[in-house]
Amino acid sequence: MMFEIKLTKLGQTMEEGTITGWMKKVGDSFEQGEILYECETEKAVNEVEATRAGTLREIVVPEGETVEVGTVIARADDPA
Repeated sequence: MMFEIKLTKLGQTMEEGTITGWMKKVGDSFEQGEILYECETEKAVNEVEATRAGTLREIVVPEGETVEVGTVIARADDPA
């Protein structure tokens, strides 16, 4: 079943973030706790872990783009 990956709020004052790097590419599978992407905020660059296992199916927000917290940045399928 398909699920959405949203930009995670990484601090109390964070309202937006910039995707600085995807650690997985479309078609890659990942486990809960694996680093999925890097996000730059006004304070730091953070590695963001997957909150559940899956297979990356679509990257909605490419590297270098800034979006608000809660924006859908990718879609994935549950593991087979």
